[in-house]
Amino acid sequence: MRALTIRQPWAAAITYADKRVENRVWPTSYRGPVLIHAGKTSDRRHGPMVAAVVRGLQLDLGAVLAVARITDCHPDDGECTPWSTTGNFHFVLDEVTALPLPIPWVGAQQLWTPPTTLVDKVREQLSSATAAHVVLRKEAGPC
Repeated sequence: MRALTIRQPWAAAITYADKRVENRVWPTSYRGPVLIHAGKTSDRRHGPMVAAVVRGLQLDLGAVLAVARITDCHPDDGECTPWSTTGNFHFVLDEVTALPLPIPWVGAQQLWTPPTTLVDKVREQLSSATAAHVVLRKEAGPC
């Protein structure tokens, strides 16, 4: 299990909308479950597509918002989704499940390993089998 800190409003677009790619300047070989963590700061550089998606949402900062699965990471190969950024690596996300309540937590840069206490707090909120399997399944690739 890993966690990925993402600035708002991008974390909300992943959690509550259809953003299924996270753009990074660095690649990862990691495949498996990931906590979507909203950073403590917001990114003010976003366009009307993002504004339309997050309008009216509370943009929690410094909290875990969702669980997901990283299924792929590939270099820019053109615009693979409307959310893709040219020149970046694209972390492909699947099985995004919003938590009922955000969990306040201090994040870190890059992919980070969440402590057991945080993972336990996430599991407490994932009561259904369809959501819990995202966190409980074995990781599919190297760290």
